[in-house]
Amino acid sequence: MSVKQHRRLFVPIAAAAVMGLALTGCTGDIAAQTAEDTDCADYEAYGEFEGNPEVTIGGTIQDDEADRLVQSWADFQACTGIAVNYTGTKEFEAQIAVLAEGGSAPDIGIIPQPGLFNKLADAGFLEPAPEAVEANVDEWWSEAWKGYGTGSDGTFYSAPLMASIKGYVWYSPTEFEEKGYEIPKSLDELNELTATIAADSAEGAKPWCVGLGSGDATGWPGTDWIEDYVLRQAGAETYDKWVTHEIPFNDPAIVEAFNSVGETILNPDYVNGGLGDVTSLISTEFGDAGLPILDGTCSLHHQASFYEGFWKNADGSEVTVAPDGDVYAFLLPPAKAGDQQAVTGGGEFVGAFKSSDEITAVLTYLSSDTWANNRVELGGVISANTGLDASLASSDILKQSVEILQDPDSVFRFDGSDLMPGAVGTDSFWKGIVGWVSGDDTQKVVDTIESSWPKS
Repeated sequence: MSVKQHRRLFVPIAAAAVMGLALTGCTGDIAAQTAEDTDCADYEAYGEFEGNPEVTIGGTIQDDEADRLVQSWADFQACTGIAVNYTGTKEFEAQIAVLAEGGSAPDIGIIPQPGLFNKLADAGFLEPAPEAVEANVDEWWSEAWKGYGTGSDGTFYSAPLMASIKGYVWYSPTEFEEKGYEIPKSLDELNELTATIAADSAEGAKPWCVGLGSGDATGWPGTDWIEDYVLRQAGAETYDKWVTHEIPFNDPAIVEAFNSVGETILNPDYVNGGLGDVTSLISTEFGDAGLPILDGTCSLHHQASFYEGFWKNADGSEVTVAPDGDVYAFLLPPAKAGDQQAVTGGGEFVGAFKSSDEITAVLTYLSSDTWANNRVELGGVISANTGLDASLASSDILKQSVEILQDPDSVFRFDGSDLMPGAVGTDSFWKGIVGWVSGDDTQKVVDTIESSWPKS
């Protein structure tokens, strides 16, 4: 999957099938710059390198987002003389461990989930982070974010890069105003709103539109629903115990979350507006699932802050994302009105497979507040870097997301399935969601996922 800030595909592939594969999908060249054309004051600390040494970076980021990523280090390249060459491919996660084992990994990898990071670190493929990178992370990130880039051996390997806030509920401000709907302040109020919309809806329209389709990763949007409800209903402490297996996957708190989510997304009266019946959740691509809000056949869609970039009208005209625009979003409310808001989110990490002075310079830049501000100002993404100026974010939703990430009082938890072992988080949990939507009993689903948890 190529879009930033949502779960990306990680499917083990036999070594023989990927040993000959190279990372493909390199972004187009940006306009050449020189130090004479650029204000280099912010880049003096990285030094100047003779001979334009190359540093290669690989990741899953592609298309327009990759172009903006490349643009984010244009000044750095011009001022340091380092040629930074990025290659994006949807196969990055499936290939990278085998490429690293064969000595053909890129110098740096943008790793989209802690589970994959831990796999690479435990296998000894990643270099410990340079001191300058760790100093940046100590200054600009929370202890929790640093922990996501720290291996099981206690070594710090990877600095955070970009981030997202999950659990937004997208809606039409015009519809809410015309029909007198109010933003819910609790999960009970959200349920009441859902029932009201169902009663008000014209034939063929439903309150919610949901899409779980994502190729071999089909099911992951459903895991986000479950994680959001576990965090809100059971609390952060139980959430932490769940993702680390201090409580089993089939704990009653997890069953409660499944059943609460099921009251909405498995209810034929509530889904799947403009798309089909309950079974259409599986076949509907997650990127298209919210679009029926634009034609009024659904009213609500649960998806992360990154979904802002998916809105498109059928005729190609621009969709305005704003409190008074075509679409906007509110956070999934807490279990009870007045409870502290808690949110889930995701992010990416930058790790090195090799070491050199120029690689250290690139890693240090990417872990800096300078890079975070440069990239966010280009639009479409955010970062948890506390040195980021939230006003640079390209929309109200993204500004709000930055403020949540920077607020020391926010209850933030990383996407649970990204933290779980791959056999669970990117396998049995995804498959369990598909089976559940297809009719499997909740207890059977959670029992099956629990049985897949690695024993050691």
